[in-house]
Amino acid sequence: MIKHRGFPSRLPGSEFQFTIRRPNKKGATPIKARERYADRRFADRRADEAFLEALWEFFGEEPFERGNLDAGRINWLFGREVVAAEDPFDPESYEALLRINKGKAMANFPDIFEDDYGDSA
Repeated sequence: MIKHRGFPSRLPGSEFQFTIRRPNKKGATPIKARERYADRRFADRRADEAFLEALWEFFGEEPFERGNLDAGRINWLFGREVVAAEDPFDPESYEALLRINKGKAMANFPDIFEDDYGDSA
């Protein structure tokens, strides 16, 4: 399992985890899309945004290996902002390749991409 050195391990000031320390002895937790309902707590939405922002800063539009990224956090974005970058895709592999779907990410989390267009000060 590749460890993404320098990637934030969690959302600062919270218990929202972004990475795992070691592989699961029973195998990788499967990646699957989770439904995001409109009534989710602000803290949950903020964790999604911070995780996607870290992915964007770290990998940009390039495919990246799942490695030590937390499957639970990926699942909230998977199938929308984060998609499989290979076919066939093995959702239970630490070596699975993912990528950011920039169009969906920009539509759902526009604040992350403000600097790309010179909108922020």
